[in-house]
Amino acid sequence: MRLIRNVLLALVALLAAYLLAAIAGALIPGPMQEAPERPGPPVTIHLVSGPIHYDFVLPLTPETRAAFVPLADHGLPVDAAGARWLIIGWGAQEFYTTTGSYADLSLTAIWRSFTGDASVLRADVIGPLREGLDLPALTLTAGQYTRLLAAISGSFRRDDTGAPIPLDAAGFGSTDRFFASHGRFDILRTCNTWVAAMLRAAGLRFGAWTPTPYAVTLSLARFAPAAPG
Repeated sequence: MRLIRNVLLALVALLAAYLLAAIAGALIPGPMQEAPERPGPPVTIHLVSGPIHYDFVLPLTPETRAAFVPLADHGLPVDAAGARWLIIGWGAQEFYTTTGSYADLSLTAIWRSFTGDASVLRADVIGPLREGLDLPALTLTAGQYTRLLAAISGSFRRDDTGAPIPLDAAGFGSTDRFFASHGRFDILRTCNTWVAAMLRAAGLRFGAWTPTPYAVTLSLARFAPAAPG
């Protein structure tokens, strides 16, 4: 009984240390790349969060469509007339591709998300955002937005022809698709740290380590320039 209690106490202590480190990592700026100046209007992007995960919501401008038009060859309708926004996020392959809802969670998927799994990108397109929808918004310069698109595009693993590699996995809806990605997913390198890395690559100040959604939220409040209006 004492052994069980000591193990539980150790797990609680590790979890507390992890969460405290995530708060510190969210508030300490990580290394970022300077985005070159480029003519053009600023671009507003959004982030959307769930209980454990943040995704990017990018406007389907001509530049965005051009950056992700290779995904159209694999069924992602980036050129559809009604498409207005691209949703894209990074995650653990087994957890992401087998979990339509939290009721579908398996112990294997949970274990691999902690200890290490291949990573994937999930992309989807949607129409206009619902009126009154309260999503975090960021304003990027034209140069920063170009760098953000390049960083996200660089996350895709590609075949010998340079094309993104689709996965044979059912999406969450009729239009989303999964693609192979660079890097391994684990408890230290999560979907939320990927979001921060992409923003820093675009030239934005952001937290050095943001493994939890709350850490991303803290970094947004601490560093990110809010979009006007």
